[in-house]
Amino acid sequence: MKSVLLSFDIEEFDLPTEYGAEISRDDMFAIAGEGSERILNVVNEAGVRTTFFVTAAFAQAFPGLVRRMKDSGHEIASHGYSHTTFEPADLKRSREALEEIVGTPVRGFRMARLAKVGKQEILDAGYEYESSLNPVWLPGRYSNFSAPLKPFREPCGLWQMPVSAVPVVRFPLFWLSFKNLPLFVYLPLAKTAMSAVGFFNMYSHPWEYHERSAEAQWHIPGYIVRHAGQDQCDRLRRLIASLKKSGTFETFGEYLARIRG
Repeated sequence: MKSVLLSFDIEEFDLPTEYGAEISRDDMFAIAGEGSERILNVVNEAGVRTTFFVTAAFAQAFPGLVRRMKDSGHEIASHGYSHTTFEPADLKRSREALEEIVGTPVRGFRMARLAKVGKQEILDAGYEYESSLNPVWLPGRYSNFSAPLKPFREPCGLWQMPVSAVPVVRFPLFWLSFKNLPLFVYLPLAKTAMSAVGFFNMYSHPWEYHERSAEAQWHIPGYIVRHAGQDQCDRLRRLIASLKKSGTFETFGEYLARIRG
């Protein structure tokens, strides 16, 4: 059985700060909130289950939306407390804040920007799995060319769910590739990766689905905000429709329960 692990990093839109632009808190959350609504509409219309890695700050700003994600059959996992700052105590704080809002256990974690966090710390904070590993080499960002492509257990016992990459050449299939490659190129690569390792793991962000993320005032390079808004929603629909023919959509929790037996 081949699995599609589609996920979304539900976070405040703090990206402009990386490019020296100022953005108000209201804009950070408004863009993220509307983008998340659009994502939820697309995946619900398609009838697929996904995983939402949510910051506690977002969940506290939009508790009703996060509960609707959960009530629609999607998994809620942690993306930290805030997307802008991090301290080790945030691991447990974010899990507890999310659990209070959705009323169900939060078992997964993904660090903002896939930054490295101590695996034992993640496990000690009450998580069963992490998905912060991009098993590729990208200068200045990731240096994981020899990392496994399949899910594995870290030495401490924490499960790791790598983001998908094309086998052998390790071409990355994360959100930037999905955004910039023509779909007639991206989709066959995704299916090749899924056939090779038995699952496909790709993530994107809510601000990608809002046209305001491409406004010139944010100073964000064009390759990052390409297709912002409705175009990205349409691309997501086409991705889902294509992958439905080759695999079964599952949440991370469902997939992990199955491979653990």
